[in-house]
Amino acid sequence: MPARLATVAILLLACMPAHAEHKNLRDYGIRIGVLQPGTWNAITDVPGVLVGQKTLVHGDDVRTGVTAILPYAGNVFQNKVPAAVYVGNGFGKLTGTTQIAELGNIETPIVLTNTLSVPTAADALIDYTFSFPENAEVLSVNPVVGETNDGWLNDIRGRHVTKQDVLDAIHAAKTGRVAQGDVGAGTGTVAFGFKGGIGTASRKLPASLGGYTVGVLVQTNFGGVLDIDGVPVGKLLHKYYLSDKLNDSPDGSCMIVVATDAPLGSRNLERLAKRAILGLGKTGGIESNGSGDYAIAFSTDRDSRVAYESDAPLQHVTVVRNDDMSPLFMAAIEATEEAILNSLFHAETTTGRDHHRIEALPVDKVLQIMRQRGHDIVDPAARGDRAG
Repeated sequence: MPARLATVAILLLACMPAHAEHKNLRDYGIRIGVLQPGTWNAITDVPGVLVGQKTLVHGDDVRTGVTAILPYAGNVFQNKVPAAVYVGNGFGKLTGTTQIAELGNIETPIVLTNTLSVPTAADALIDYTFSFPENAEVLSVNPVVGETNDGWLNDIRGRHVTKQDVLDAIHAAKTGRVAQGDVGAGTGTVAFGFKGGIGTASRKLPASLGGYTVGVLVQTNFGGVLDIDGVPVGKLLHKYYLSDKLNDSPDGSCMIVVATDAPLGSRNLERLAKRAILGLGKTGGIESNGSGDYAIAFSTDRDSRVAYESDAPLQHVTVVRNDDMSPLFMAAIEATEEAILNSLFHAETTTGRDHHRIEALPVDKVLQIMRQRGHDIVDPAARGDRAG
């Protein structure tokens, strides 16, 4: 059998339920912040947003994949969405940033993968854009691809992600529940010395504050001193950067994608992206020298979209005032913090390249610590709560 066909390639639709034994920390009674999540507690709570993933697990060495985030179904190039990028620490390869900064919008889905597969993913996004008949005369595309380096667990030099893998993830994109943990672009990542991965969360503002939704999806591959809702879990587990073993590198990266249906221009989307980095900080991440920490924020507001071609010289857009941004800022901070923690709660112990082994977060021990620190921990199975 050809090696390519032997690859165990698991196509994970965004609507798949999470593993039965893994739940969001909210299901255990740990509730980050004060705002309420959306129906799915996921980036897909933002109307129109779709997520698709493809996981590549092959033999002892391949532990990688692709996660695609679509602002809406259809031809994003013809009707671009307002967007912005904020760089926490720039040791990374986020393709497309300068045009986003210059024009204030994105024109393709956002793809996350491993570091050395960024060019392949960008090429696939160009193919995807060219696949729409109305783009037949397009001569320039700005693909948006983010990454983290999964080389500890994955044979990253083998560059096993293909263009078809990227296209499969894009075409699999759905609304609803999002698979988390070691799936898609999070298959080979490590966070706080434990198995990292894909995480997501959302916040829904009350009607009195606009009723807007903010959703976040993260790819976690960084370090520091893990903190969960104010409890120094990493320190109490004796596993943290600069511990006595000095073997937990904080290097890696964290990709943060923030979506909202609030009508925002690129300037306030950048301000929203900045707050996502605060959420990373609340989990204990330190943005080390070797970490590429980026936040991409976009708005799905239909009236704010930018047409590729228009006869009108002016565009009239209604946006949220600066004075009314603070609730959205809080939503982004809370959702980012929770998404990062969810990536850990869903991940499984993984062995990969050169027999490297990364243990999953010991959830039972964490819950015991949280209970000792005054949190009202619950048993999701007993409660029958499958939401999150």
